[in-house]
Amino acid sequence: MKKIFASDLDENVLSQFEECMSCDFVIDGALMPDAHFGYVAPIGAVLITNGCVVPSWVGYDIGCGVIALKLTGKDLLNKIKKNLDTVHNKVQRNVPMGLGRLNPEHKITKETKEKFVNLLKKLEKSPHNDEILAYLKRKALSNLGSLGHGNHFIEIDTTGKDVWLIIHSGSRHMGHEVASRYMKAAMNAKGKEGNAEQTFEIDTKSKLGKEYLAVLDFLLSFALLNRMEIANEVVQGIEEAIGEKVKATLWTNKNHNNAERIGKSQKFIHRKGATPSKKNEKGVIPGNMRDGTFLVIGKGNKDFLESSTHGAGRAMSKTRARKEFTMQEFKKSMKGIKATIKEGTLDEAPFAYKDIFKVMKEQKASVKVYKHLIPILNWKGESSKRF
Repeated sequence: MKKIFASDLDENVLSQFEECMSCDFVIDGALMPDAHFGYVAPIGAVLITNGCVVPSWVGYDIGCGVIALKLTGKDLLNKIKKNLDTVHNKVQRNVPMGLGRLNPEHKITKETKEKFVNLLKKLEKSPHNDEILAYLKRKALSNLGSLGHGNHFIEIDTTGKDVWLIIHSGSRHMGHEVASRYMKAAMNAKGKEGNAEQTFEIDTKSKLGKEYLAVLDFLLSFALLNRMEIANEVVQGIEEAIGEKVKATLWTNKNHNNAERIGKSQKFIHRKGATPSKKNEKGVIPGNMRDGTFLVIGKGNKDFLESSTHGAGRAMSKTRARKEFTMQEFKKSMKGIKATIKEGTLDEAPFAYKDIFKVMKEQKASVKVYKHLIPILNWKGESSKRF
């Protein structure tokens, strides 16, 4: 039984969703209001499978998600506003941002390194692929504390006198590497060759399935660790700028690229660019660089498969956005907000996304708004200097 909650969808998105729903192992599905075209499954698709997982329905950036932290300190909002440029520059310096940018290992905090080692030990005790484990041991650490590019961002927001820190990033290169390998492995297990970005399911009781679920669990924790390490660097930058200590309290962490077991069953709910919204569950839904972020409380709506959007959703492709809009229009749309307004982030400008206020109305049966946060600072990594 399928449910479609998006009002402005093109035929390609519907076609993708219909194709996913036609698989004999799919038992339920829903399309969130921010849905847009992806590869294989649309972004914003929620799909429940029986006895299997589909790596391409989880996507490349496994565990990608958003954290919301409340920042507290004496007269903190005014102090940040008075030191806006300094805060911006220090965070820009502290956090590696952009395509391919990694973090020097000596900069990563001791606490984060210890947690990373423990995650590796847990994976080593679980079903795993030796080659992938060795790769993670060699390459993963330098990904921690790095933002990446595209729609990933760091944002300081306000509501009243409160100050909030919102961070959107994922498992970085590690998620992409693992996803690529298991998409290919799933294809090979079916005796197929060619493009692995297709719907190839993995039996969750098989050796391959158990390996994938274990490394999926690792990457969910790894992605959260990445976001928290970024938060450490942002808070440090604020403290350096205002000359005072700042307290950061995690309000929620929400990942939106995952396959999660339902209870103790062999059923798995895939969320590709969608977030869980069980009853009374805290959530965070970013809009765009201008219109801020919504903190929400889930209603546990079964029609929505206890899910909500992961953002506003793209209204147009990156290529189209770069062709249709100018830097002058971008700058004008961001008036009053200190942000990464450059050629390399033009495709992330507010007009490249759907109307977040309309998207929120379309999911009011799934979530209620707790706070609407307004941005004063926003950082994004550039995809490239030139197009």
